[in-house]
Amino acid sequence: MRELFFTVANNLPRIILFDRLKPILYKLAGMNIEGKTTIWGPLNVRPIGCLKNIEIGSGTFINTEVRFGVPVDKVVIGRNVLVGPYVKFETVNHSLVCDDNGGRTSFTKPIIIEDNVWIGANATITQGVTVGRGAVIAAGAVVITNVDGNTLVGGVPAKLIKELG
Repeated sequence: MRELFFTVANNLPRIILFDRLKPILYKLAGMNIEGKTTIWGPLNVRPIGCLKNIEIGSGTFINTEVRFGVPVDKVVIGRNVLVGPYVKFETVNHSLVCDDNGGRTSFTKPIIIEDNVWIGANATITQGVTVGRGAVIAAGAVVITNVDGNTLVGGVPAKLIKELG
């Protein structure tokens, strides 16, 4: 039944009335949403059924086509966070070294986005990263290490561009 709420939320047209309804439907689908949020969607959540591994704080804005890879560990997004379109949160990674069978083992770690963060379009946040309060992630950045609060980072991999006030 939860997948039905998710599917309906993801397929509602972009009009103001439905924009207000989407967070309610995502919450009914199992996502942990605190207070009033705006989620334009659609969202891409893998694997299906792991919405319980996503927490979104009050006042947060999630743009279109945001992806959450959350099979085991959580993505925790704080309050008043701005998430641009096509941002990816990936809690899973694979080993660089093949195992004895020629495969690669995977490992997961949570992602934590603290309050008042802005994440630009097409950024990727990888497993185990914490983004500090008030930080800005530039569009297209690939974040593989923790980001200090009140800093601007960008690039591939993301590096400090400047400290913010």
